[in-house]
Amino acid sequence: MKNLRVTIILEADLAKNLRNIQAKQIVKAQKSVSFSKVINDTLHKGIK
Repeated sequence: MKNLRVTIILEADLAKNLRNIQAKQIVKAQKSVSFSKVINDTLHKGIK
């Protein structure tokens, strides 16, 4: 699937929640996890 670059504006509380998810994934994987990946994964879960 081709990636599409998009600019979005997040509410502060939503961004904080996503950063918390990212931090947990980094600890679990013990490697970096991009913010874009967290957003994409969260959207996929919410849409399905």
